[in-house]
Amino acid sequence: MKKSILSLSVFLILMILNPLFAVDPEIKTISNYADDNYTLILEGYDWGPAVKKVVLQTAELTTEANATDYKIEVERSADGVVMKPEEAKGSREILFAYVSDANGNRVSEGNHITLVLLVHPNNPLDSPIKYVFKDGRGSNQWIDYKMTITQVSTTTIWNKEVSRLYTDLDRFNLKGKHSNNGITLTYASFEPKTTAVKSPLIIWLHGGGEGGSDPSIALVANKATNYASPEIQSFFNGAYVLVPQAPTFWMQNANGDYTRGDTDDIYNKALFNLIDNFVKDNPKVDSDRVYIGGCSNGGYMSLKLILEHPNYFAAGYISALAYQNQYITDEQVKRINNVPIWFVHSRDDTTTIPDETVVPLYNRLINAKAPNVHFSYYDHVIDLTGFYGGENYYFPGHWSWIYSHANNANFDFDNKPVLLNGENVTIMKWLAAQKK
Repeated sequence: MKKSILSLSVFLILMILNPLFAVDPEIKTISNYADDNYTLILEGYDWGPAVKKVVLQTAELTTEANATDYKIEVERSADGVVMKPEEAKGSREILFAYVSDANGNRVSEGNHITLVLLVHPNNPLDSPIKYVFKDGRGSNQWIDYKMTITQVSTTTIWNKEVSRLYTDLDRFNLKGKHSNNGITLTYASFEPKTTAVKSPLIIWLHGGGEGGSDPSIALVANKATNYASPEIQSFFNGAYVLVPQAPTFWMQNANGDYTRGDTDDIYNKALFNLIDNFVKDNPKVDSDRVYIGGCSNGGYMSLKLILEHPNYFAAGYISALAYQNQYITDEQVKRINNVPIWFVHSRDDTTTIPDETVVPLYNRLINAKAPNVHFSYYDHVIDLTGFYGGENYYFPGHWSWIYSHANNANFDFDNKPVLLNGENVTIMKWLAAQKK
């Protein structure tokens, strides 16, 4: 009996002297794990990037995880940017949880828990970027994206981001910079792992909302990273990818306004110089297989460079063309008559109206007997994944580049399949076959 009383006394003294033994439920046990660090895992979607997973560090090895034991609150902000309440803060829905390593790979036992989150097109809280309108123009920008993750059963909190993983973006070198005639363009590039002596070059030119000096935005705002994906790369047996970025927007003229083709823009000469130098500086690029494409503003600039340098590019792939047909002369149509081009557009595009841009130009090229011009003309831009409504879900009609990035386009203006050597082909398989 005396021994039991003594043991109890020692235990009580230890509790008083050492706060680690405190039993107050409001106090985290053992400083509540060793760490409050988390890692974000981002993925690209047709509408842009989203935080798909969050990886939590734990103090002890664990073998199981339960999604219902966690809750996540998000805060999004940016200096000088006013956000609506519903896009500034709120909760994220957790789909499931599993034990993982630090990179989110499932393991049977480990020091990390990965939470997989619900992502959908209409929830701004999913996204670490935002379309910001200021100084007279709009652009996509990375913003502050902060999470607070709570383990309900222990009140443990993780609220310190230590790293981000974005597999599709991480394939690219984002440090490219090129200056010509007083204009500096940043760019991203991808180099294929291939044993081929020469490899083609795929050039992608972003839309009006991706200008600036951070080429990651030109890649992620509408999933242009997909041109370096294993699927698309397989059609080319490996291809270089070049993604230049305009400091403002490709259609800017000398007055700072938009040109629709009626006046010259300020960037096309510096851009062509960048492309030509990139080809020369990378001797494994096949100069007979340089492909140029883009969307909206980038569609304008793709056509502009083809008009200016029709013998340089092996083919073009252009979506949501912003170049106005009325400013293209008959002589220019003849000049590009033999350049293979595949257009992609949606009938419900109210930004680059097809009857003012791509439809009349396509008809003029066909009337001029262009031998290798195609046009996939969609009624709407739908959810290709089927996760968010499939054909019943409509993205904005301007977003026809989704069909290009996803390599979905495979039909012509007459709704018949595009054939190559008797085989029905997609836009990327067709592009890979073009050569000067």
